[in-house]
Amino acid sequence: MTDLKMGAASLARMLGEWRAVNGRTPAHRQLNDILRLLILDGRLPLGARLPGERKFGDVLGLSRTTVSAAYAALRAEGYLSSRHGSGSFTCLPQGPWSRAPVQLDGEGEPGHLEFSVATLPATEHVHAAYAAALAALPAHLPGSGYGAYGLPELRAVIADRYERRGVPTSPEQIFVTQGAQHGFALMLGLMARPGDRIAVDHPTYALALDAIQRASCKAAPMPLSDAGWDPEAMEDVFRRSEPKMAYLQADFHNPTGQLMTDEVREAIIRVAARTKTLLVVDETMADLWLDHAPPPPLAGFDSSDRVVTLGSTSKTFWGGLRIGWVRAGAQIVAGLARVRASMDLGTPILEQLAGSFLLAHPDSILDPRREALRRRRDHLLRIVAYLLPDWRLSRPAGGLAVWAELPAPRSTILAAAAQARGLRIAPGTRFGVDGAFERFVRLPFSLPEDKLTQAMHRLTSAWNEIGEVPPRRSRSEISDPRPVI
Repeated sequence: MTDLKMGAASLARMLGEWRAVNGRTPAHRQLNDILRLLILDGRLPLGARLPGERKFGDVLGLSRTTVSAAYAALRAEGYLSSRHGSGSFTCLPQGPWSRAPVQLDGEGEPGHLEFSVATLPATEHVHAAYAAALAALPAHLPGSGYGAYGLPELRAVIADRYERRGVPTSPEQIFVTQGAQHGFALMLGLMARPGDRIAVDHPTYALALDAIQRASCKAAPMPLSDAGWDPEAMEDVFRRSEPKMAYLQADFHNPTGQLMTDEVREAIIRVAARTKTLLVVDETMADLWLDHAPPPPLAGFDSSDRVVTLGSTSKTFWGGLRIGWVRAGAQIVAGLARVRASMDLGTPILEQLAGSFLLAHPDSILDPRREALRRRRDHLLRIVAYLLPDWRLSRPAGGLAVWAELPAPRSTILAAAAQARGLRIAPGTRFGVDGAFERFVRLPFSLPEDKLTQAMHRLTSAWNEIGEVPPRRSRSEISDPRPVI
């Protein structure tokens, strides 16, 4: 819970372009849908106090009656609680009778499609890895099972992966975590204090922004254009903001899918050296290349321990395998162990053993996954080009998603309209600071082709509802996108 009080102007910016063009849905219902969406995806924290009805209505250009009706519907659905004289506070429905939010694992209401999470299902290799881990577990049972740094065998396997990518690494430079997100949270706990600035690509990974907010820090955006990263603009942000660290994704950036070139990597290392900025580089997508392998890690261009690297098994093998790591210098690794002591006592042994098995034999697992992802990426690009020709997309060379630019800034209302059709999507504002990227939406291609087709039909229907309806095509034309180039 939180004691955050939302200002009327601030909340209005979060709503983005929330009013549908055609106006078929009453304004109070549209406002209710958007506010519910903000609560469900975490942009409105639980326990946040919403602005008063009259003041919020004035900012939105609505009557108090309209805002009151939207608030009343949210209260009836269990998303607002009100205390006389105190205001209205965000919450989630309680009890089996309530309308539960869509689950992140895709097991929400029957018929729903989870299109907001870019992740792959487990293969038979994950089962084999756990079987091998169980066979190896007895050797660890006499011990306590605790270990801040991670199992030596897992640290050695991860270090060897960096060696093979051209980055000399010792096992002592590897700190095992419960996922890359955990590693980033530990870095924030080690390096930052409330009020500090953390530079980020803009857009950037949504959960990284959440972690920065939970640490009571402020994100300092570094614009990421269609041309990629701009080292000069990055240096300007570093000098003006003096961030405690910069969070980057150099390999198949989430959400844009961009890949940083060798030349830009070298330039960014020089910028970090001049400004004395610590770089925290998230490489969770590095193994999911589809057209060609990425350049060496940013750490390979660094000679002064100014780069900290995050890695994970979750995107490559299975989201349920919560194994991540931090590659850093000895001083930071020791500091992470100190910070961790107040949070947890180590990563589970069985998962570490399973991770060791998978990371030691990656190509036999990843090659077929890459081939499947190539087909799904190309299928998604074809069907979007056919059903939504006004949307602008680029073809990512790897990763799990496409960053789509809309003809109009309506991604938040699009997400609400899609959810009403049983499709949960991540609007562009989820990846930006202060409501940015209302013109964008992230489209994952991790689902099978038939599910991608279903998802895009539902998304097209939602887009047609909130905007200008394009010329009608026959049902037979849009059911099969294969002839489209």
